[in-house]
Amino acid sequence: MARKQAFTITLSTARAAFGLALIAVPSRIGSSWLGPDGRRRPAQVALRGLGARDLALAGGALSAAVRGSAMRPWLLATVGGDLADVAAAFAAGDSLPRRSRMGTLALAGASAVLSAALAVAVDE
Repeated sequence: MARKQAFTITLSTARAAFGLALIAVPSRIGSSWLGPDGRRRPAQVALRGLGARDLALAGGALSAAVRGSAMRPWLLATVGGDLADVAAAFAAGDSLPRRSRMGTLALAGASAVLSAALAVAVDE
């Protein structure tokens, strides 16, 4: 297996784990990320939806990597999702704890950069 495929599998497995955690325990992750509002049921609906999005994107990328098919579209879709998360966190402004905005920038931003770099490298 090529290094690019292995790295896609690793990155996608991490995304899938995060997605599953958002679906399974949204209040735990939500309260850490969003503050007290993360424990509210309406927020948990959105968090589970976000988890499903990440799980679907990870599944598509994993499937492509394992089959040796085009990974770039899946990786670019994950970049879009990550950048949307960063934009949404900063659009929320002071309604989110500062550490949440910075944490989103760090986690989703790093994921976007890694996925974008990998998207450039694969399918050449």
